[in-house]
Amino acid sequence: MMKKRFAVASAVAAGLVLTTACGSAGGPVEAGEMPAQIKIVSVTDKTGLTAFGGQPQFRGIELAIDEINEQDYLEGSQIVLRSRDAASDTQTAVSQAVEATADRSVSAMLGGISSAQATAISPLADRSGLPTVYTQSASDGVLIGDYTFRATPPQTTHVATSMAHLEDLGVERLSVLFNAGNPALAEMAEKNLAEGQDEYGYEIVSATSVQNSTQDFASSATKIAAEQPDAVAFLLTGAQNATAMRQLRQAGYTGPVLGQTGAGTGNLVPAGVDGAGMFWTTNFTVDQPFPSSQKFVDAYRAKYGEDPVNYAAEGYDAAWMLARAIKAAGGASRDDIQRGLELVTAEGFDGAQGRIAFEGHDMRTTGVLVEWNGTREVVLGEPAKI
Repeated sequence: MMKKRFAVASAVAAGLVLTTACGSAGGPVEAGEMPAQIKIVSVTDKTGLTAFGGQPQFRGIELAIDEINEQDYLEGSQIVLRSRDAASDTQTAVSQAVEATADRSVSAMLGGISSAQATAISPLADRSGLPTVYTQSASDGVLIGDYTFRATPPQTTHVATSMAHLEDLGVERLSVLFNAGNPALAEMAEKNLAEGQDEYGYEIVSATSVQNSTQDFASSATKIAAEQPDAVAFLLTGAQNATAMRQLRQAGYTGPVLGQTGAGTGNLVPAGVDGAGMFWTTNFTVDQPFPSSQKFVDAYRAKYGEDPVNYAAEGYDAAWMLARAIKAAGGASRDDIQRGLELVTAEGFDGAQGRIAFEGHDMRTTGVLVEWNGTREVVLGEPAKI
């Protein structure tokens, strides 16, 4: 699959690189140069199947760049954002990334939330030396070299907090239902939850897999309810969570359910009270107590008149990563920004997601345990520490 994605990217590159280079809006930024306008491209899914995450991601990016420019953070230089809509299509995203890599006046790129897009784009970004910061995009093959970074902590780095909550609840028997079509969720089920049995004192009594296309969980819910577990783990995507929770409650199970961040961003709203009792560890929620998070929440509400979701917080932090890198390096060339990103990731910073650290080029956050109470997410207990 990786070879196929690379071939797609290479083919598009071969067809477009000459025309794009000829249409370049200026020459490359030289090392140590701080031009009046620093050009950054975002490749974001504003429409299509993943627009539910791409739209708020882009709003977070916009808010960050507004702040960076209004504060004159880069002391006379302004970030100019060229926004592209990949429309939830990998081929489109690759074409847009090719244009960005070939235009030597572009200093950096903000990638989208799709792993399929990211794994196809990363070889192009790395080969052309274009610093690229993704959000989400948790699959292997995204962080492949010196120029690719991720501004979302992988869910697998937070699941231990959720397993510790199982122990706090006294759970001894756990039934698991997971989406095997999602690599991160499959890893959480087959590796993290499986390996956590001894440490956290529970036994997995069953593990049932479904696919991305699965929309009816009635038979699985009936089976799980008959097992009479102390807790259930639903590791599902988007709207699957609400349907599965309704059907699980209809099957007679009333206990706690371990979920993951895909249950957030309003996805449990259709379940209403049937969703109550599902908990998960998230990298962002509007009520998390970090001062930098609350500053972001206030600014986002003021600009857009609504509460931000995790995708918005991630886009915001990704854009600020680039600004911090430019300032740290004292220049806006591609190599300057790459060097600056190395400095930023080594030091960490406080952002919308709270206290942020990195493992290599991969973000880590403290994580916040939340629960759906039937109408909204509420924070449970104190945040963990990195």
